Amino acid sequence: MLTILLILIIVACLLLTLLVLIQNPKGGIAANFVAPSQIMGVKRSTDVVEKATWYLAVALVVLSLASNFVRPNKEGAEVGSESRIKENIEQQNVPAAPMPAAPAGAGATGEQPAQQPVQ
Repeated sequence: MLTILLILIIVACLLLTLLVLIQNPKGGIAANFVAPSQIMGVKRSTDVVEKATWYLAVALVVLSLASNFVRPNKEGAEVGSESRIKENIEQQNVPAAPMPAAPAGAGATGEQPAQQPVQ
């Protein structure tokens, strides 16, 4: 399943690159440098290219997110990201919590002074 998603992601990236390259600039910095004859262009073809660009961009985001959820874990089973996060947390070497401050009257070692036996 992951292989199919990766192939679809690569195809979407290539098509998106080609669509972006064939688009005409619509404004911005390049608008100051265009010739007057290029102002009125073919409107219908740019609409189709622009819609296809948006659809491919959305498809690329959805496929990228979907590939995260079908990625296999160490045992080879496909698991959701929540259990993978829990698994990573459990495997972390977390340092021990710092010792609480010693109570007043404690020695240099942090031990409490021995109490006098009651007579």
